[in-house]
Amino acid sequence: MTIKHNQQIQHNHFRKDWQRRVRCHFDQPGRKSRRRNARVQKAAAVAPRPVDKLRPIVRCPSIKYNRRVRAGRGFSLAELKEAAIPRKLAPTIGISVDPRRANLSTESLAANVERLKAYRARLILFPRRSGQHKKLDSSKEEIAEHSKEGKVTRKTGMALPIKDISREEAIGEVSKSDMPKGTENAYRVLRDARSEARLVGVREKRAKAKAEEATATKK
Repeated sequence: MTIKHNQQIQHNHFRKDWQRRVRCHFDQPGRKSRRRNARVQKAAAVAPRPVDKLRPIVRCPSIKYNRRVRAGRGFSLAELKEAAIPRKLAPTIGISVDPRRANLSTESLAANVERLKAYRARLILFPRRSGQHKKLDSSKEEIAEHSKEGKVTRKTGMALPIKDISREEAIGEVSKSDMPKGTENAYRVLRDARSEARLVGVREKRAKAKAEEATATKK
C-alpha cells in the first residue's frame, strides 16, 4: 500500500538493532594493498612463468554488447589444431583449453590462432630436467640467454592483454561511394519475384491444360 499525503507513518519499526546487521568496509584500503602484495608475491613465486593463463578473445553475448570483446574460458580444439599446439601440451605451458567451445566464424578462429602463435613465439620452454632436452623445448642458446641475471621479468598482469576498440574507432561515417551499387528498380524486381513464387502452381496447371488441349486437337 502506497503512502500519500501527510499521513501517519505505518509500521514504524524504529527500535531495531541495526548496528548489529550493518557491516562497514573500513578495511577496504588495507585489503587493496594486501591483494596487491599477494599478486606480487605470486608473480615472484611462479616466475618466469606468467601469473594467469592465456585466454581467447570472444564476443560478449546479445545484440547490445556483441561489439565488445573480452577474455573467454579457453581456446577451442580447432584453434589449437590450427596453431599446431597439442591439446594435452597446452595446459602445461599456460594456455587454457575449453573443449566444449566451437568457432562460429572464421574471424574469431583467425584472431585466436594469431594470438596463440604470438604467445608461442614469445614463449621460452625450459627443460623439466637439466640435460634432458626434448623436441618442443626451446634451443639451448635461448635458454642460456634468458637464464642470465636480470633477464627474468615478473609481471602481475595478463601475458597478452585484450584491448577493446574505442567508440570512436568502432563508429565511422559511410559515404555513398563506399556503398555497393544496388539493383535498378529493386521494388519492381521484388514484386515480380513474389508474384512468380505465388502463381507458380496456377501457371503450371494452365500450361498443362493448354498442352493437353493441343494434343487433343491434333488427334
